[in-house]
Parts: sequence; C-alpha cells; structure tokens
Amino acid sequence: MLPLFPLPSLREVIIFALVLGRVAGIFAAMPSFGGRAVPMNIKALAVLMITLVCFPVLKITPPPMPTDAFSLGLLALSEVAVGLTLALVAQMIFSAVEFSGQIIGMQMGLTIASIIDPTRGTQIQLMSVLQSLFATLLFLALDVHHVFIRAIIESFSIIPIGGWHISGQLISFLVQRTSDIFVLGVRLAAPVMVSLLLASVALGVMARAFPQMNIFIVSMPLNVGLGFLIMGGTLMIFFHVLEVSFGNLDGQIITLFRLMAKGG
Repeated sequence: MLPLFPLPSLREVIIFALVLGRVAGIFAAMPSFGGRAVPMNIKALAVLMITLVCFPVLKITPPPMPTDAFSLGLLALSEVAVGLTLALVAQMIFSAVEFSGQIIGMQMGLTIASIIDPTRGTQIQLMSVLQSLFATLLFLALDVHHVFIRAIIESFSIIPIGGWHISGQLISFLVQRTSDIFVLGVRLAAPVMVSLLLASVALGVMARAFPQMNIFIVSMPLNVGLGFLIMGGTLMIFFHVLEVSFGNLDGQIITLFRLMAKGG
C-alpha cells in the first residue's frame, strides 16, 4: 500500500535540521526565552513548532550537501551561529540593564543583599533583578520578540544556508555594540547616581557641621529610601530609554544581515 504522504528525502531532512539549528540559535540567546527560567522541553517544543510553521514559506537556496559528517557538523554550527549573532544584540541591551542595576545597588548600599537569578542560576544583585524584570515586561509589551520571528524569515533570503561568514566589519560592529553596554547602563542609572551623589555630599557637609551625628547610621536608610524614590519618579525615563534602544534593533539586525552575508 502506498503511503498517503511522500516520505521526505535525506536532503530535505538535512535542510530542515539546518533551519532548525538557526531557529534554535536565536531562541537560545533571546532574552526572556533563553534563560533557565523556561524549561528545556518547552523551549525545544517552541523551536520545533516555529520551524514547522516557517519552513514551508522560507526562501531557501539549498547548498551543496556535505559528503562527510565533519563538514555537515560545521555547516550546522554556522547556522546556529547566525541565530546566536542575531539574538546577541538584544542580549546586550539586557546586559546594560543588569549593569545599571549593579551601579544603583552599589550606590544604595544593597551590594550585601543578593539573590539567585533564575535565568542564569547565579547570584546577582537585587536591583539588577528588579531592573531586568522591568526590561523583560517592556520587551514583551512592545512585541520586540516579533522582530526576531520576522528576522528568522528574512534571514534565509539574505543569508543562504551555509552563507555565514566572519569579517572584520562584523567583529567591529559587535565590539561597538558591546561598548554600548556601558554607555546605556550609565544612562539608565544616571538619575539615581546623581541624586545619591548629591545626598552623599550633603551628608559630608553635615558630618563636618555636626561631628556628634553618626552619619553612617543615617546614610544607610537615607540612601535606600532616596534611591527607591528617585527610581519611582524616573521610571518613565527608564522605559523611554529602553524603548529607543529596542526600536533600534530593526536597523541593527539589517546591518548584521549585510555584514554576515558579505564575508571576508
């Protein structure tokens, strides 16, 4: 008896596996999806379902099939690298958010308090977790994750399977984006940094004017309370800066496509 549907050939199975590797690379590093908070079976199911949905509409140029397992493994790794490189630009924004939280926590005197970050399984400062939660909510509210789903479709028309290359311009672009982590982190933490710096100056003047006052005991609750007050008052500025950064992801992804497909 003939089957109702024709069985896929080995070539089609390999091409599907390569597409699956690129999609998995994007989801492995995408914020709010790639951490340990999402169970591995859920992530694997999501990657498989998105690949099944996108595969029929992708503009795929089949590459020459490797003749040995080693060449096939290198081809699969290059597809995973495409996905990881695309998700890296969003991960850098969240790294800047965590950096700003570390600065704020140090200024407020909360460095002694740390909790376990569920996305990484390591200890992280309390303010970094709070800032990261705010950034994750904004990331999902603005539908930024849809940008990466569109990027999956567009990547195959610009970067064919096996077309990923490392170039000096690509490395320079990624280094520049990495340096933006510190710039964006300082911008996000600037209101609290400046306010607590002025508070420290005022406490220093008071310590000189009133030597009997125990400034250390006074400064600890004052810094914590003032820090949370300034964070609440400037929360909309925090969201605006992140919204602009998330809005630039479209242009950065297009630039990455051009640099990865250019090679050399």
